[in-house]
Amino acid sequence: MTTQMNSPVNADGVISLELTENDRYAVRRLTTALTTNPLALIDSTEWVRQAMELSCELPLRLREALRRFRRHPGAEAVLLVRGLPVDEDDLPPTPSVPGSVERHPTTPAAALALTSLQLGDITAFRQEKGGALVQNVVPVPGQEDFQGNAGSTTLTMHVENAFHTHRPDYVALLCLRNDHENVAGLRTASVRTALALLSPETRRVLSEPRFVTDAPPSFGDSTPSAKPSAVLNGCPDDPDIVVDFHATQPQDEAAAAAFRALGEALERVRRTFVLRTGDLAIVDNRLALHGRTAFRPRYDGRDRWLQRTYVHLDPRRTRPYREADGNVLS
Repeated sequence: MTTQMNSPVNADGVISLELTENDRYAVRRLTTALTTNPLALIDSTEWVRQAMELSCELPLRLREALRRFRRHPGAEAVLLVRGLPVDEDDLPPTPSVPGSVERHPTTPAAALALTSLQLGDITAFRQEKGGALVQNVVPVPGQEDFQGNAGSTTLTMHVENAFHTHRPDYVALLCLRNDHENVAGLRTASVRTALALLSPETRRVLSEPRFVTDAPPSFGDSTPSAKPSAVLNGCPDDPDIVVDFHATQPQDEAAAAAFRALGEALERVRRTFVLRTGDLAIVDNRLALHGRTAFRPRYDGRDRWLQRTYVHLDPRRTRPYREADGNVLS
């Protein structure tokens, strides 16, 4: 099922907001303030501080939507914001190198940071893309089958960095360009909508430490071996979910059966969003999995291009792992 992004707020469980021209003008004014210094660095403490202060001046409708989503993410656990000030004609060629990130502020990167900072703290992981706060999600030649942001094959449904104790609370994805054929879609699936499709016994097994999730290839080989953990955690009636269908392995037959049942349930409730230039999708990484449909890159400078940030709600929880109280987890 493909969902277009012109639906009203809370349509079909998906919370959405379309910015007005006045809203776009207000956001662009803020991005201009963040991009005037050509020597500024997105990853610097000073730039993040300035972005955090300016985020408080975002249009009221946008701030309200972000704050409501933070407390009440809805059945689908996805917030769609349409109409951020991204002009495709002003964009440079889509990057095509491994580990692509944004180091210097641009209008899209600034808009993404401003909205992300109204949810919490932007963070990154030192082992992933060098700890850059704004990361490019682009196809890379030779990595078409890679299960990660550089691939163009179907990306398996997953919770972002499911293996990590301090995985992000939110993943924000801003579309700068979609693929040439406009077929690449963001897939999401919420445990809130899938839970009713699971038997009590399946829920019980999924709530026990009978699953091991390995680190993704993007983290290299230095990540410690994973320990068994549960897939469902927290309140039994409204649990969090921690799973990666490419990297999570059940440890016994009953766990494998529950794992298959979960996959089937999530498949039944899966949504697909075809993002357009200026569309922002924020996924609650505690409640929803995400993935991507396949597409065919041309490597001609006009390929699909998203920018991504991670957001944490509680900086105190990760303070021991962030050098100098910065934004990068080691």
